[in-house]
Amino acid sequence: MKIGITGATGQLGGLVVQELLKRELPENLVALVRSTDKAKNLGIEAREFNYDDPSSLEIALKGIDRLVFISANEIGQRARQHQNVIDAAKKSNVNWIVYTSLLRADTSTLSLAGEHVATEEALKESGIDTTILRNGWYSENYTASIPNALENGAFIGSAGNGKISSAARLDYAEALAIVITDESYKDKTLELGGDQSYTLTDLAEEISKQSGKTIPYTNLPEAEYAGILSQVGVPEGLAKGLASWDVSASKGDLFDKTHQLSKLLGRPTTSLEQAVKQAL
Repeated sequence: MKIGITGATGQLGGLVVQELLKRELPENLVALVRSTDKAKNLGIEAREFNYDDPSSLEIALKGIDRLVFISANEIGQRARQHQNVIDAAKKSNVNWIVYTSLLRADTSTLSLAGEHVATEEALKESGIDTTILRNGWYSENYTASIPNALENGAFIGSAGNGKISSAARLDYAEALAIVITDESYKDKTLELGGDQSYTLTDLAEEISKQSGKTIPYTNLPEAEYAGILSQVGVPEGLAKGLASWDVSASKGDLFDKTHQLSKLLGRPTTSLEQAVKQAL
């Protein structure tokens, strides 16, 4: 049995490989990556995998039985790129795909949701056995901003009092490794969020507690927040996206109380306290 992992040199994909190596022999794993040079330290076979080159996708997927399909990172291009992968998987006789979607993608107001919904539909229409893991936010999406918050004396955003049920990338990586090695998860859709739900005010308080500095949370209008992000070097499109995703968070789109992730893992998800400690 061969398991392919797309995006295996990415932040999530690399962790998935590590988790799978705890469960599978290296010869059973294949890294599907844009650059095989970057995959040399993974310890498994690597194949070139270019979302924009359908013929290369089909070649790379030959002999792959199960596919960990981590969503691509080119927002606005993903529906088309994902369709290329699905078409190639069908031609290459991949038996099962586990796809990383978005928490409650079918009802979410996040601008990211549309491409995930399109991919979910394409997977259903493909006839390939599919498992959808609808992942919530990574805690790292917010804790990555801690250095700036410490430097500037405030944590800023546009999430208001919206509750965020994030989990660490490692939690989601472990979930992927568990699912792809257990056929009982076939043809299921799981909504995965962290056990602990917090507001950005709560996050700022935790940063203050652990750093010994007073770091308040300052809530900003969406356009103002996007403008500040642009000023500090974030590309304009991404800056607008980050601000809009915060607004969606304020509407509850990143809140989850089902605890399906911790049930899947058989342990609590990484706490806010742990996430901040790791970031600091």
